[in-house]
Amino acid sequence: MATTSYIDLNPEDEDLFYTALTPQDRFTFPRVTKKIQINSVKRIKGLTQRSLLPQIAELWNAFSEPEKTAWSNAGAETGLNGYRLFVQDQCIRIKNELAGVATPNLLHQSWVGYLEIQSPATELKIAQYHPRSYWVSKKVYGIKGMYIPINITEDVSLPMVLELNYKSNLTSQGAGSFAKIYAEVRSTLQGQDRNTNLEINLDLITDWKNASNSLTIIPGNYIGYTLYFHLYNMRGTIYVDNIKLTHSSQNWVRDPYCRDLNQLFTRAFYQIPKHWASVEQPEGSDYGSAYPE
Repeated sequence: MATTSYIDLNPEDEDLFYTALTPQDRFTFPRVTKKIQINSVKRIKGLTQRSLLPQIAELWNAFSEPEKTAWSNAGAETGLNGYRLFVQDQCIRIKNELAGVATPNLLHQSWVGYLEIQSPATELKIAQYHPRSYWVSKKVYGIKGMYIPINITEDVSLPMVLELNYKSNLTSQGAGSFAKIYAEVRSTLQGQDRNTNLEINLDLITDWKNASNSLTIIPGNYIGYTLYFHLYNMRGTIYVDNIKLTHSSQNWVRDPYCRDLNQLFTRAFYQIPKHWASVEQPEGSDYGSAYPE
């Protein structure tokens, strides 16, 4: 196989080149591979037999208009239309061998995040870091499955609003116990660093509910902030979804819909920070994303 650093094509050869070949792995092992131009009858049959879309479409078509509207309203919470949210949700159910269909909910959709503490652990603390400048992974629109790392600058314009939906089943293990989400906002004033907390205390036992709080003043000049979930002297599980930290008319939380709380970026995306990094995670504590049945 020939190795090349670049290819200089004649304009008349470009269509033929891109018809037969396709680029692969743009970062660590760039190469081109043969493009499958025509699917055989056997291949098409195999693809359609593996696809879940026909049976999901049949379920969708059997819904009444109020049921479709309920899915559309729930999908609007995550930027999806009702059908796309239903396809996403039903695929999860089928792959996990769950019977029936879900009931659409405005407070949580398909994947949700969870934080769990079991014996011998009594504490769990995770963090999402927001310095003034950092890298994120961004979808390349128009190209399926392609993402690029980009550097962003997050300047804060108050007010800052913290909001989430959650469900909890926690038990206090003694004095000083708490469950909360908070943003620790760092600033500098007269040569000294200051921390201002924007905090929401979470109920120990509750069905799905919404909670929010806002911050309108910070002392001095803004530096950055860190968003934390912190459970202390607790046992049990809390589920979260639709997390928002809004300022400058934008939600800056990474993975706000909790599709993979524990996602780690590697290879060419190594400079992108983990969605949620563990600060205190003793044996018996865990966090991630799950489908709530």
